[in-house]
Amino acid sequence: MTPFIVPAQPILRDRPPKGESWVHEVKFDGYRVQLHKDGKDIAIYSRNGIDFTSRFPAIAYVLAHLPTRSVIIDAEAVAVTAQGLPNFAALHRKAGKTEDICCYAFDLLRHNSVDTRALPLLARRAKLANLVDRFDNGCLLVSETFFDGERLLTECEKRGIEGIVSKRKHAPYRSGKCDWIKVKTKAWREANKYRGELFNQ
Repeated sequence: MTPFIVPAQPILRDRPPKGESWVHEVKFDGYRVQLHKDGKDIAIYSRNGIDFTSRFPAIAYVLAHLPTRSVIIDAEAVAVTAQGLPNFAALHRKAGKTEDICCYAFDLLRHNSVDTRALPLLARRAKLANLVDRFDNGCLLVSETFFDGERLLTECEKRGIEGIVSKRKHAPYRSGKCDWIKVKTKAWREANKYRGELFNQ
């Protein structure tokens, strides 16, 4: 298998950055995962490199059928309710009758043995979208990009979604602490202030 890559780690801030050099996306409330396909070999890793493949068989199935020889994708595994909202409790407990597991892909780290991390973010995302969109399915999706961080944060606040992540659109992918910025909504923070105790996080 291709080796696990230490993922980029956003820095927590109170407000999203402004300016044309930034793009923004929804921060879904789920498990950060790294998807690996290397020929017929499939692996799904947690953000700490723990093998999660058996935990997400539906995602593993889709990954195995992606029309590419090899790939490494940075993504978020999410349990979605019947209303279309993330439900972390269902994902954590692997339970619930109204939730479906899906995976929002947001970065392409390697494709057909080529390391893509040095490419600008928008170039990586364009390649990612081209790959995923060719395989039409409801399980592996590309996270949408927005250009107005404040407006996106407001919409997430209304829906009780965790928050947003902001990234420089021309920057390469950097493992560890980087220039990505995450902002969590007040509604989500209030609703989840005791979650660490409940899920031992």
